[in-house]
Amino acid sequence: MSDTTTTADVTLFEKCRKYTRVEEVKAQGLYPYFKPISESEDTVVVIEGQKRIMLGSNNYLGLTHHPQVLEAATRALHSYGSGCTGSRFLNGTLDLHLQLEDALARFVGKEDCIVFSTGYNANLGLISGLVTKGDVVFLDKLDHASIVDGAKMSYGATERFNHGDLAALERKLSRTTEPGGRMVIVDGVYSMEGDIANIPDLLEVCRRHGAALAIDDAHSLGVLGPNGDGTAAHFGLTDEVDIIAGTFSKSLASIGGFVAGSKSVINFLRHHSRPLIFTAALPPANTAGVLAALEVLQREPHRREQLWANTRRLADGFRSLGFDVGPSETPIIPILIGPLDRTLVMWRKVFDAGIFTNPVVPPAVPPSQCRLRTSLMATHTADQIDYCLETIGKLGRELGVI
Repeated sequence: MSDTTTTADVTLFEKCRKYTRVEEVKAQGLYPYFKPISESEDTVVVIEGQKRIMLGSNNYLGLTHHPQVLEAATRALHSYGSGCTGSRFLNGTLDLHLQLEDALARFVGKEDCIVFSTGYNANLGLISGLVTKGDVVFLDKLDHASIVDGAKMSYGATERFNHGDLAALERKLSRTTEPGGRMVIVDGVYSMEGDIANIPDLLEVCRRHGAALAIDDAHSLGVLGPNGDGTAAHFGLTDEVDIIAGTFSKSLASIGGFVAGSKSVINFLRHHSRPLIFTAALPPANTAGVLAALEVLQREPHRREQLWANTRRLADGFRSLGFDVGPSETPIIPILIGPLDRTLVMWRKVFDAGIFTNPVVPPAVPPSQCRLRTSLMATHTADQIDYCLETIGKLGRELGVI
């Protein structure tokens, strides 16, 4: 369809025709998004014909190229075909899904679990499935977009509190007049800041007000906990946390998501969660790959140990160079730069020097808090990390960031 439309279409598409910012940034050579990767070798990717160190992936344990994961996915592809061609509710449930749900429930310490097609759908399905008319869901203002959208999709009320401000959360819980249930849901690790939710204090607040506590462990699984079993386990509070959700697109090297909790909660979601019932099931190859990745995660704890060694090397290096990395305490290490224009110029120079990072700009962050988001893998080498430190440090000095 061309831009010449009927009169009835003019108002609807006017905002599209006026949206020129992207083309302006592209003309400056500073557009950082949708960069096609033509080849991937774990910590190194090829973009625009050049090899670059991948310092912006959520592949924390480096399992996307693990031979056991690839073999399991390939075997499932040939055994089950390329897709399920239906929802879990009808013809799309495989024995692989049930095996994965059982393995995940045991891994995160919950009675039962249900697998969704994406991590995004897991949060949509969890919140919209449980929070109904008369209920209230409370969100940290830095919760992931899937949590925010799940709250919007529900028929309950939504309250948001400033990041980590548990006094504000308590005030909002105290003032709630809705007659139904209450859920507080937070990220275990916040994806743009790299800090960890204060689960012990959150639990105290929730218990005082009869609220359920749910954690999105997207960036925690495989990273936190004595066995990589997430944020609740990190604090020794698995039994106290009501619901644990997560994704397979980070440490588990695939796509998909899950929600784990009591048998009654999961059974209810199986029959009331629209993003589960009306979406095609997770494909066989992905499901088998996640099962294999979960086995490797538990069998090779040295990967998590190396991830943390790499994290300390990069974070300490950035701090010693004078970069502001905010409250980060995980493998997500943002470099706070400030203005949008300087952030995009910094991204471009780092990219041209052979390092891939993620620029984070409004609306994801306030206009004055733009940043480059870096993240570590267990498979990064010391030489790769040192090159990134040397290069980013040099460019930071040239641009006056440090």
